[in-house]
Amino acid sequence: MKILKQVGILFALCWVSQILEQWIPVPIPASVIALVLMLTCLITRVIRVHHIQEKADFLLANMAFFFVPAGVSVMNYFDILQSSGVKILIVCLVSTVITFAVTAWSVQLTVRLMNRRKKQ
Repeated sequence: MKILKQVGILFALCWVSQILEQWIPVPIPASVIALVLMLTCLITRVIRVHHIQEKADFLLANMAFFFVPAGVSVMNYFDILQSSGVKILIVCLVSTVITFAVTAWSVQLTVRLMNRRKKQ
Protein backbone atom coordinates (compact mmCIF):
# COMPACT_ATOMS: atom_id res chain seq x y z
CA MET A 1 0.00 0.00 0.00
CA LYS A 2 2.89 2.35 0.79
CA ILE A 3 4.35 1.94 -2.70
CA LEU A 4 0.97 2.63 -4.32
CA LYS A 5 0.70 5.83 -2.29
CA GLN A 6 4.17 6.95 -3.40
CA VAL A 7 3.48 6.17 -7.06
CA GLY A 8 0.12 7.93 -6.73
CA ILE A 9 1.79 11.08 -5.43
CA LEU A 10 4.27 11.10 -8.31
CA PHE A 11 1.59 10.43 -10.93
CA ALA A 12 -0.68 13.11 -9.42
CA LEU A 13 2.11 15.68 -9.71
CA CYS A 14 2.71 14.62 -13.32
CA TRP A 15 -0.99 14.85 -14.10
CA VAL A 16 -1.31 18.32 -12.53
CA SER A 17 1.76 19.46 -14.46
CA GLN A 18 0.16 18.25 -17.73
CA ILE A 19 -2.89 20.37 -16.97
CA LEU A 20 -0.79 23.39 -16.01
CA GLU A 21 1.21 23.05 -19.23
CA GLN A 22 -2.02 23.58 -21.19
CA TRP A 23 -2.98 26.68 -19.15
CA ILE A 24 0.39 28.44 -19.01
CA PRO A 25 0.91 30.65 -22.09
CA VAL A 26 4.71 30.14 -21.96
CA PRO A 27 5.95 26.85 -23.50
CA ILE A 28 7.33 25.08 -20.42
CA PRO A 29 7.57 21.27 -20.52
CA ALA A 30 5.27 19.42 -18.14
CA SER A 31 8.24 17.58 -16.66
CA VAL A 32 9.83 20.87 -15.59
CA ILE A 33 6.53 22.03 -14.12
CA ALA A 34 6.29 18.73 -12.21
CA LEU A 35 9.78 19.23 -10.78
CA VAL A 36 8.90 22.76 -9.66
CA LEU A 37 5.68 21.47 -8.10
CA MET A 38 7.59 18.72 -6.30
CA LEU A 39 10.15 21.21 -5.01
CA THR A 40 7.38 23.54 -3.85
CA CYS A 41 5.55 20.71 -2.09
CA LEU A 42 8.75 19.56 -0.38
CA ILE A 43 9.71 23.08 0.73
CA THR A 44 6.23 23.82 2.08
CA ARG A 45 6.12 20.33 3.64
CA VAL A 46 2.87 19.43 1.90
CA ILE A 47 4.79 16.31 0.87
CA ARG A 48 7.46 14.95 3.18
CA VAL A 49 10.52 13.12 1.89
CA HIS A 50 9.43 9.84 3.49
CA HIS A 51 6.20 10.01 1.45
CA ILE A 52 8.16 9.45 -1.78
CA GLN A 53 11.55 8.13 -0.63
CA GLU A 54 11.34 4.50 -1.81
CA LYS A 55 9.97 5.24 -5.29
CA ALA A 56 12.36 8.16 -5.78
CA ASP A 57 15.31 5.94 -4.84
CA PHE A 58 14.08 3.26 -7.26
CA LEU A 59 13.71 5.74 -10.12
CA LEU A 60 17.14 7.25 -9.46
CA ALA A 61 18.78 3.83 -9.31
CA ASN A 62 17.25 2.91 -12.68
CA MET A 63 17.64 6.27 -14.39
CA ALA A 64 19.88 4.95 -17.15
CA PHE A 65 17.09 2.63 -18.28
CA PHE A 66 14.86 5.63 -19.04
CA PHE A 67 17.45 7.12 -21.43
CA VAL A 68 17.54 4.06 -23.71
CA PRO A 69 14.56 5.13 -25.89
CA ALA A 70 16.00 8.62 -26.33
CA GLY A 71 19.40 7.19 -27.26
CA VAL A 72 17.88 4.84 -29.79
CA SER A 73 15.76 7.58 -31.36
CA VAL A 74 18.90 9.70 -31.87
CA MET A 75 19.98 7.13 -34.45
CA ASN A 76 17.06 8.26 -36.64
CA TYR A 77 18.94 11.53 -37.14
CA PHE A 78 22.40 10.07 -37.73
CA ASP A 79 22.84 11.92 -41.05
CA ILE A 80 22.22 15.28 -39.34
CA LEU A 81 24.58 14.36 -36.52
CA GLN A 82 27.25 13.30 -38.98
CA SER A 83 27.11 16.57 -40.92
CA SER A 84 27.19 18.71 -37.77
CA GLY A 85 29.41 16.46 -35.66
CA VAL A 86 32.22 18.94 -34.97
CA LYS A 87 29.82 21.71 -33.96
CA ILE A 88 27.89 19.38 -31.67
CA LEU A 89 31.12 18.10 -30.12
CA ILE A 90 32.29 21.65 -29.37
CA VAL A 91 28.95 22.56 -27.81
CA CYS A 92 29.04 19.40 -25.69
CA LEU A 93 32.57 20.06 -24.49
CA VAL A 94 31.93 23.72 -23.65
CA SER A 95 28.66 22.94 -21.85
CA THR A 96 30.35 20.12 -19.91
CA VAL A 97 33.12 22.42 -18.72
CA ILE A 98 30.58 25.08 -17.72
CA THR A 99 28.50 22.46 -15.89
CA PHE A 100 31.56 21.20 -14.00
CA ALA A 101 32.52 24.76 -13.02
CA VAL A 102 29.03 25.69 -11.83
CA THR A 103 28.73 22.43 -9.91
CA ALA A 104 32.09 22.97 -8.20
CA TRP A 105 31.11 26.53 -7.32
CA SER A 106 27.75 25.34 -5.93
CA VAL A 107 29.43 22.69 -3.78
CA GLN A 108 31.92 25.23 -2.42
CA LEU A 109 29.10 27.67 -1.64
CA THR A 110 27.09 24.95 0.08
CA VAL A 111 30.06 23.87 2.20
CA ARG A 112 30.71 27.49 3.24
CA LEU A 113 27.07 28.00 4.18
CA MET A 114 27.00 24.77 6.15
CA ASN A 115 30.19 25.73 8.00
CA ARG A 116 28.72 29.13 8.87
CA ARG A 117 25.59 27.45 10.19
CA LYS A 118 27.71 25.10 12.36
CA LYS A 119 29.62 28.05 13.85
CA GLN A 120 26.42 29.84 14.91
